Amino acid sequence: MNVKKILFPCSAIAICVFALSGCNATDNTNEKQPIVPADKFDLTHWKMTIPTDSNNDGKVDGISVKQIQTYQHPDYFYLDAEGNMVFATPNKAFTTPNSSNTRSELHQVVGGINSRSDGFANNFSLAANKRADQYGQTGGNLQATLHVNHVAKRATYPNKPPAYSVVVGQIHATKDKTLVAEGEGYGYGNEPLKIYFKKWPDHEYGSVFWNYERNLAKENPDRQDISYSVWGTPWDESADPGEQGIALDETFSYEVNVYQNTMYLTFTSARHGTKNYAINLANNVDANGKVDKLDHPNGYAGDANFFKAGAYDQCSIKDDPGMWYPACLGIGDWETDKKNGDYTQVSFSRLVTGPAKKPSN
Repeated sequence: MNVKKILFPCSAIAICVFALSGCNATDNTNEKQPIVPADKFDLTHWKMTIPTDSNNDGKVDGISVKQIQTYQHPDYFYLDAEGNMVFATPNKAFTTPNSSNTRSELHQVVGGINSRSDGFANNFSLAANKRADQYGQTGGNLQATLHVNHVAKRATYPNKPPAYSVVVGQIHATKDKTLVAEGEGYGYGNEPLKIYFKKWPDHEYGSVFWNYERNLAKENPDRQDISYSVWGTPWDESADPGEQGIALDETFSYEVNVYQNTMYLTFTSARHGTKNYAINLANNVDANGKVDKLDHPNGYAGDANFFKAGAYDQCSIKDDPGMWYPACLGIGDWETDKKNGDYTQVSFSRLVTGPAKKPSN
């Protein structure tokens, strides 16, 4: 949905009555007011996936970098009354290929608004990548301040870890058949980072944690997520985190700084302070400093990567034996699903991306 921006100057339809001075310097009618997210947030390096099919082609809608500069959706992507950038998505809606999870989510385009290619220029690499000089940048930085408004409330299999959760930030590697064919262990399209918020329906507080996915082929049974708790309980535990967790609508921040080959993570909360993590993405040493013999020995050293941010609903409606399918509820009608709590919503007050920053220590 494109929104035409209309500004009304001081005229016959906006009458200013000031003694002697008419429309003086205190009149703000000519100031640009934010209407769509790009009016307030720099989205010149982002495109988007939205859980709709506006042209009825059976595929989820993608919003280009150029289009997003004037784009909003009244239900799934908009500015709220406080100027937050809101992302919402129901459990049941259109999804990207090979995924059963809906999303209202930004996808980084390193090359920016004038970029013409989806190749090297639009992704970042690690310093260890043998073709690093061909990429748009080496490493990168993503900073966000947000609060989660809602997560899905109904899951058929609540004990499956993804139930009741949403991913609010990612690093994703691209799928590349050529790299897969070369047999070096890259190009699978895995995720070296997913930042989660999860809250069980009967808990007052939720948990924040981040996952690293072993960079292995999809068919490899060792291709699993390794989870690290930030605040609250681990993603596979149903214990109430209490005040050690994060509540709905409670603000927290994260920074992802990929410098050279290392991913530095910083999480900040007014109640809990700051927590820091670091993991080398070009080897198989985990964030605790231990060698993971099941992971690729060179991690993501050969992959093309990009950031994502928004609301990536993990409450899949798919009913399948796999751990990723909690069979959450939803009928595909937004008003009904929202009323029943079968959706997720996240609001960002800050989102900034750019080049990697050299760590201070």
